[in-house]
Formats: sequence, structure tokens, C-alpha cells
Amino acid sequence: MLLAIEQGNTNTLFAVHDGATWIAQWRAATDSSRTADEYAVWLSQLLNMAGLQFGVLDACIISSVVPQSIFNLRNLSRRYLHVEPLVIGENADLGIAIRIDKPSEAGADRLVNAIGAHIVYPGTLIVIDSGTATTFDVIAADGGFEGGVIAPGINLSMEALHSAAAKLPRVAIQKPQRVLGKDTVGAMQSGVFWGYVALIEGLIARLKAEWGDPMTVVATGGVASLFHGATLSIDHFDPDLTIRGMLEISRRNPRPAAVT
Repeated sequence: MLLAIEQGNTNTLFAVHDGATWIAQWRAATDSSRTADEYAVWLSQLLNMAGLQFGVLDACIISSVVPQSIFNLRNLSRRYLHVEPLVIGENADLGIAIRIDKPSEAGADRLVNAIGAHIVYPGTLIVIDSGTATTFDVIAADGGFEGGVIAPGINLSMEALHSAAAKLPRVAIQKPQRVLGKDTVGAMQSGVFWGYVALIEGLIARLKAEWGDPMTVVATGGVASLFHGATLSIDHFDPDLTIRGMLEISRRNPRPAAVT
């Protein structure tokens, strides 16, 4: 029974896999100061609601882009699951080539997504992950990580508009029916939404032109669903890309030793 912990800058996902399927998933706001014991109190209640308990969890894998949180997440696994966790970027063998100038700089989330996409979609891929940042990563046909592009996330852009311009309100992100805004809120929503669609389409076109061969585009992340139906540049929307990649990595590595 595997506990997968996928931590982004905004949210942290805890998911349980029973060897055949994902049987439970929960999200919490990312807080780098949260201790292992605080995680345990929160998680134990959710496990209990799902008819589970810490005792049935015998493996753990962690992917985090918040380095200061890894210590506490590792202690959660050691103290309450009694198992040494696999940590992406530390003791986990990913089984892929990382073809960038400084492989250590590749984010754990981007590498996990690369694996999750490669095992499902054939050929060369562009993987778009929309979160706090929006990343565009190129995955070669052999699964190798070729590099990518990092842009500010759509929520970050909307917040920046509100924070930097005194007269612009904080508004919800949604798909406007028209590009031409007829009031301030409509104009902001159009600029951010359709501006991001243009960003996505433009970067995909440039990456494809630079690569020179056909590429399949896969989108994931909490914000990706906003663009479903808004652009033909994205071939697949796959919300399970990250946890699928984490499951595959756990299968590629020997089970870590128990901690007593």
C-alpha cells in the first residue's frame, strides 16, 4: 500500500494506491512550516474516514518543489509509516535521461510528469503543467527529459494585476464568451484568459518549429481544465499525470528498508 505525496508551491496532494488502483486522494494547502506530527494528525483523520490507517501503508514516495518541507515529510514516513521514503531528486532512480545542462536543477514535478506522460503517450511530447507556474517540457520519444519553458501561472498573473494597479479589482478567472471586454472585470478576465491561451498556442508552435518533428501535447495541473475546449493546440488533458509518474517511479525502485 503506497502513500504518494506530491507537493507543489500552492497545494500538497496525498494519495493512496493499493497495488491496483488509487483508492483515496486528499489535498492540503502547502505550508513549509508544518511538522510531521501536524501532518499525521490531519492525515490520520482522513485515513480513518476512508476506512484506512497508518498501519496498512508500507511504502511512501515524495515529490516536492519546496525543499524546506522535505525534512518534515520524510519524518512523517519514518515516524508513522515506519518506512524510509523514496524522495524524487535524492534516493529515487527515475530511469530516464535528463538532457539539460544542469540536471540537478530539473524540478521534481517536471521529471515525474515526464515519466507519467511517457508511459501512456507515444512519441515526442510537450507536457504542460499549469499551477503556480506554467511549465512546458519536451519529452523525447525514448522518455528523456529535453528541457522546457517556465512562465508565470495564470493565478499569479491575475494577482499581479490586482496588486500592482490600484484601480484594478481582484477577480475570478473564468472563460469569457467574448475577447472584447465591456467593463473592467470583463477586460481583465479576457486579457488573462485569452492571453494565456495565446501564450500556450504560441509556445507550442515555437517548440514544434524548433524541434522539427511531430509532437503530442499533454496538459495537466489544477488550472489546465480551464483551457479545455478553448484551444486546439492541446491534444490531451490528463489530471492523473503526476501521480501516475510517481507510481511508476515507485515500481522502478526497490522497496526501501523499514524504519524501526
